[in-house]
Amino acid sequence: MEAEAESFHITNPVPASHTETPTPSRTGSRGVAPSSGERRRTPVNVRMGLQRRAQVNLRRHLYRAVRRFAILLIADLASFYVMRALLRAIRDESVLGTVIATPFVEILPKGILNGWQFAVALLVGLFVTGNYGPGDQRKDAKRLFYACALATSLPLWATIWTRGMEVVALQYSLTTVLVWLGLLSQRLLLDRVIELVAPRRNTALRTLFVGPAEDCAEAVRGPAFTNGSEHQVLGFLDVHVPPSTAALGHIVDFAAVLHESGAETVVVCGYLSDGRFHDVVDAALTAGCQVFSVPRAIELAGVQPTVIWRHHQPLVELSAPTLRGGQLFVKRFVDIVASTLGLVLISPLLAVIALAVKLDSRGSVLFRQERVGRGGRRFRIIKFRTMVPGAEEQREGLMAQSIYPDRRLFKLHSDPRVTPLGRWLRRTSLDELPQLFNVLQGAMSLVGPRPPLPSEVALYEQHHYARFDVKPGITGPWQVAGRNEITDFEQIVLLETDYIRNWSLLRDVTILLKTIPVVVWMRGAV
Repeated sequence: MEAEAESFHITNPVPASHTETPTPSRTGSRGVAPSSGERRRTPVNVRMGLQRRAQVNLRRHLYRAVRRFAILLIADLASFYVMRALLRAIRDESVLGTVIATPFVEILPKGILNGWQFAVALLVGLFVTGNYGPGDQRKDAKRLFYACALATSLPLWATIWTRGMEVVALQYSLTTVLVWLGLLSQRLLLDRVIELVAPRRNTALRTLFVGPAEDCAEAVRGPAFTNGSEHQVLGFLDVHVPPSTAALGHIVDFAAVLHESGAETVVVCGYLSDGRFHDVVDAALTAGCQVFSVPRAIELAGVQPTVIWRHHQPLVELSAPTLRGGQLFVKRFVDIVASTLGLVLISPLLAVIALAVKLDSRGSVLFRQERVGRGGRRFRIIKFRTMVPGAEEQREGLMAQSIYPDRRLFKLHSDPRVTPLGRWLRRTSLDELPQLFNVLQGAMSLVGPRPPLPSEVALYEQHHYARFDVKPGITGPWQVAGRNEITDFEQIVLLETDYIRNWSLLRDVTILLKTIPVVVWMRGAV
């Protein structure tokens, strides 16, 4: 009798004594994981590996999106100028003769489709109507027609007052239809040209299917994944015990197979239990993969669904509501610009503080400490030194005096290790300013979760690892919500997880602005 196995967890390896023994992979595909038992005995933190893999996948998806946009943009502009040249040839009687040229000059005089003005209007129309989106959007005839109609109306608006509504309406209709036919033809031919120049097999998305064997097989045969599809099928993981002989393995092994196969897209097929579905989506998004469902209920995973059409078949893309490729680019761009300007503007202040620290007590000016960042990568955080030399060796002996009941956080009232100047620097948060160098280097962001110590991370539970989906920040939701006044670690994780799931540039700006009064009034400082 077939049955589903126990749900997997992407942060903890499954012990070898587990009661299930799904059959090992029967495939010889490159990059596929070893047998289930071998993977389960490997003492690795799979989630950390997936988070590190996410950066590679997100860069690839962003590269594909930029490449798609650039190709469409160039093709659209080329198509527009070909149509413009054709109209000019008709007006000049170079083609179709005088019989056609005379009414053309009356209806479409010089100035229609006038150079950069109409080109800009056309690009605006294509942007507004979503014609640079993924999937079949770029070839949708109705959407392209709306874009052409909008583009034609923009430069013709002023003409209504000089030539009258009737003439402008005729110009508008004819221009819209001509531009639409040109764009539609270009978009339909573009895929064929790209296939000849760069075959899809060289750029296809490595795709992994998850679900019952029969549903996965049906999905693989669907038009979205055949007939010159953008996807390279790696195989599927079965939910049944034992798994199909054609499967790469059992769904229990999903996180490990995902990590080792280098998959960039995951397709969920058929029915999965709620817990199973949540785990698959969580692992795939952690790895920066595109996630599609064919189809099922999606609200339970806490993700954002978007319908994308591929070869006239609807697919539901499941994405984390924040921090996708474009958003990461924006956030990083803001970090670089702001940290660079900040370091330039406050350089005199940094010099004064450095001199004060040097004169206040013996030891180095800067304090460097190993912390855990995005994807579990370790980096050395930089601060102004606020404690006496050798303070770190005293930490364990002072743990019982911490204001936090949880060992995953540590802070003391009247810390005996802190120097007089250091106490003031901490209360004003001026000791944090050198972290702008960490931001510029890319290890941190201006806004993000608190970067923990490795010893603290060793005590984390599964749901705490969501903090590593983004870079840690100099400030963040915990700091503006009360800093050391909030002593419940779970509440801190909840604040940071909510920030990650609902990220926006506006929210980052809001947190930065809220940080100012928190620092000025030293609210929650110890």
